[in-house]
Amino acid sequence: MLLDPNAFVPAALAAVDDLGQQISYGSLVEQGLRLAQLVEPRSLVFCLCENNVGGLLGYTGMYDNNSIPLLLDASLNKTLLQHLIDIYKPSHLWVPEKYVQEFRIDSLHKAYNYVLGKTEYASCAVHDSLSLLLTTSGSTGSPKLVRHRYGNLEANARNVAIAFGWTSKERPVCSLPMQYTMGLNVINTHLHVGATLLLTSESLTSPRFWDFIQEQRGSNFTGVPYSYDVLFKLKFTRMTLPHLTTLAVGGGKMSEKNFHELATYAAQNGKRLFSSFGTTETSARMACLQPEYALSKCCSIGKAIPEGELLLRDDAAQVINDAEAVGELCYRGPNVTMGYAECREDLLLGDEFSGEYATGDLARRDVDGFYFITGRMTRFVKIFGLRISLDQCEHIIHTTFNNECVCTGTDNKVNIYLTGNHLPEDIKKYISKFLQLPPTAFEVYSVSEIPKNESGKVLYSHL
Repeated sequence: MLLDPNAFVPAALAAVDDLGQQISYGSLVEQGLRLAQLVEPRSLVFCLCENNVGGLLGYTGMYDNNSIPLLLDASLNKTLLQHLIDIYKPSHLWVPEKYVQEFRIDSLHKAYNYVLGKTEYASCAVHDSLSLLLTTSGSTGSPKLVRHRYGNLEANARNVAIAFGWTSKERPVCSLPMQYTMGLNVINTHLHVGATLLLTSESLTSPRFWDFIQEQRGSNFTGVPYSYDVLFKLKFTRMTLPHLTTLAVGGGKMSEKNFHELATYAAQNGKRLFSSFGTTETSARMACLQPEYALSKCCSIGKAIPEGELLLRDDAAQVINDAEAVGELCYRGPNVTMGYAECREDLLLGDEFSGEYATGDLARRDVDGFYFITGRMTRFVKIFGLRISLDQCEHIIHTTFNNECVCTGTDNKVNIYLTGNHLPEDIKKYISKFLQLPPTAFEVYSVSEIPKNESGKVLYSHL
């Protein structure tokens, strides 16, 4: 269960949102039970999430009472959403009241500006261990889902709470979308210890965001690298935030410059900085870097969380036991999910990962046992017989020209997309010389901005 009765005081405040709504732990449990009683056990429920009390109630109520929620962005394009509904045929929807007219549903219950509706579909057969579904694609509407089993989220919440030292006194700023695995992890780890969630959908650039976390005495903030790009532009390090004692980053690799600046800021201002790493397939976090190593192990993802194990495998899928090594990063632990679903029938599938997940990321392990992500296994092209890392190309251009850059390519050519004022020919000349390849191996494009999803990850397919 997410809401363990032994972990909280019923009257304690579970969450407050930027709409002025709040709910206690006792009420969250009681209203969740009432909600779930209107749904046939083991039913598939699409929860259209917003970061507010209503969104939280739908998620915890369904999860803890034997239904299977699929968490989706409430603002997901309705054509894409309908595509998912057609494929998976959920028996119920939990949607913001403002969207009810867009769906053919019979209203069964209303709470916190949300409505539970019955669709035309009956419940379907699902695996006994299936507990939750999350998308792998953010806002693209892909039907590929990650299948969680009971115990995944609970184990990750428990072990991340231990690693970060969370207590019931925390007041986390929950600004990452709850349907995004890292945002959900922030929620789960703090529910585990009985803390008070500060739920907000406001943009980091909105004055209302800062008013909210100041008024509510936000004590910790988790962001993706893109979040910190925005914060640095806002001169975040000059702000007076007396209650904010912990900063965390996950969901991608932060630039070395930003990481070092953030670590220095934290060290000089009595704050803790955690770097973390994870995937939807591992219920969010699998590794974290403790604050005392933020400067000495700059950009490291640290070591495995409690109950977990990080390992490297070579091209033959054999475990690399050398103290210092480079290979594909793999993870073992109780938070590894069951596998994927791409249609309704796949909800009957069992555990296909068997407790180990191969991330597809290349990583380096140093002599002290700390791990560093160096690139993606699939982010390579082979030109003129040479294996070229697209991630390395991006890093070279970014660090040399201080220019935002994204690289894609085939085995014929590397395509470089960049923002800024540098001349494309200068960059082409530099990178071709650096990699000892002819200029014809590169094509450079100037773009107004790099396309990214809501968590700040580059949408390579849009280029």
